[in-house]
Amino acid sequence: MRNITIIACTALATAIFATGVMAHGDMAPQPIDTTGLEPLGEEWRATNPYRGNPKAIEIGARGYNSNCARCHGLDVKSGGMAPDLRMLESSDEGDAWFLMRIRSGAKRDDRVKMPPFEGILSQEAMWAIRSYIESQPKD
Repeated sequence: MRNITIIACTALATAIFATGVMAHGDMAPQPIDTTGLEPLGEEWRATNPYRGNPKAIEIGARGYNSNCARCHGLDVKSGGMAPDLRMLESSDEGDAWFLMRIRSGAKRDDRVKMPPFEGILSQEAMWAIRSYIESQPKD
């Protein structure tokens, strides 16, 4: 029985590796095409300039799903692995926390819990993601 278990585990591991299925931590952050959004320039905005903008929400949905959903959950519904971003306040304080975290990432005990997106995502992409998150119902 032990040999069958070892063979089954080896076969599963080989299949996972061969198909490229890996843990979320092996995913590289993906850039986001923000064509159609008003460019924001070099200076970082303190608050979300795209709040309620339908185009930003559309772009933010794509950006969220390719960069954030693996930890924060589909439709921004966290399964407990990472904070539920729907609970962030739609306020200057909520914007400041969001921007700090998405730009700098998060570490705990020298382990990366969230990668920094500064230099990977533009300011426009970050605020589009924030707009998408804010558009999701909290229930």
